[in-house]
Amino acid sequence: MKNLINLFAKDEEAAVTVDWVVLTAAVVGIAIAVAATIQTGLNTAATSISTGIGNSVTNELSN
Repeated sequence: MKNLINLFAKDEEAAVTVDWVVLTAAVVGIAIAVAATIQTGLNTAATSISTGIGNSVTNELSN
Protein backbone atom coordinates (compact mmCIF):
# COMPACT_ATOMS: atom_id res chain seq x y z
CA MET A 1 0.00 0.00 0.00
CA LYS A 2 2.83 2.37 0.87
CA ASN A 3 4.42 1.62 -2.50
CA LEU A 4 1.17 2.53 -4.27
CA ILE A 5 0.98 5.85 -2.42
CA ASN A 6 4.60 6.64 -3.30
CA LEU A 7 3.95 5.86 -6.97
CA PHE A 8 0.90 8.13 -6.96
CA ALA A 9 2.87 10.94 -5.29
CA LYS A 10 5.66 10.70 -7.90
CA ASP A 11 3.27 10.52 -10.83
CA GLU A 12 2.78 13.86 -12.59
CA GLU A 13 -0.88 13.07 -13.21
CA ALA A 14 -1.43 13.32 -9.45
CA ALA A 15 -0.21 16.92 -9.52
CA VAL A 16 -2.50 17.70 -12.45
CA THR A 17 -5.42 16.12 -10.59
CA VAL A 18 -4.74 18.30 -7.55
CA ASP A 19 -4.54 21.37 -9.78
CA TRP A 20 -7.92 20.60 -11.33
CA VAL A 21 -9.51 19.99 -7.93
CA VAL A 22 -8.23 23.34 -6.63
CA LEU A 23 -9.34 25.14 -9.80
CA THR A 24 -12.79 23.55 -9.65
CA ALA A 25 -13.18 24.49 -5.98
CA ALA A 26 -12.26 28.10 -6.80
CA VAL A 27 -14.79 28.28 -9.64
CA VAL A 28 -17.54 26.83 -7.43
CA GLY A 29 -16.71 29.31 -4.65
CA ILE A 30 -16.84 32.25 -7.04
CA ALA A 31 -20.14 31.02 -8.50
CA ILE A 32 -21.69 30.81 -5.03
CA ALA A 33 -20.49 34.32 -4.18
CA VAL A 34 -21.89 35.74 -7.43
CA ALA A 35 -25.22 33.96 -6.93
CA ALA A 36 -25.54 35.34 -3.39
CA THR A 37 -24.76 38.87 -4.60
CA ILE A 38 -27.24 38.70 -7.46
CA GLN A 39 -29.94 37.21 -5.23
CA THR A 40 -29.72 40.15 -2.81
CA GLY A 41 -30.03 42.67 -5.64
CA LEU A 42 -32.90 40.80 -7.26
CA ASN A 43 -34.83 40.61 -3.99
CA THR A 44 -34.45 44.37 -3.50
CA ALA A 45 -35.56 45.09 -7.08
CA ALA A 46 -38.53 42.73 -6.81
CA THR A 47 -39.67 44.39 -3.58
CA SER A 48 -39.43 47.85 -5.14
CA ILE A 49 -41.39 46.77 -8.21
CA SER A 50 -44.03 45.07 -6.08
CA THR A 51 -44.46 48.18 -3.93
CA GLY A 52 -44.69 50.41 -7.00
CA ILE A 53 -47.34 48.23 -8.63
CA GLY A 54 -49.29 48.01 -5.37
CA ASN A 55 -49.25 51.79 -4.99
CA SER A 56 -50.35 52.30 -8.61
CA VAL A 57 -53.25 49.90 -8.25
CA THR A 58 -54.32 51.50 -4.98
CA ASN A 59 -54.21 54.97 -6.53
CA GLU A 60 -56.23 53.85 -9.56
CA LEU A 61 -58.87 52.15 -7.41
CA SER A 62 -59.26 55.16 -5.14
CA ASN A 63 -59.88 57.53 -8.08
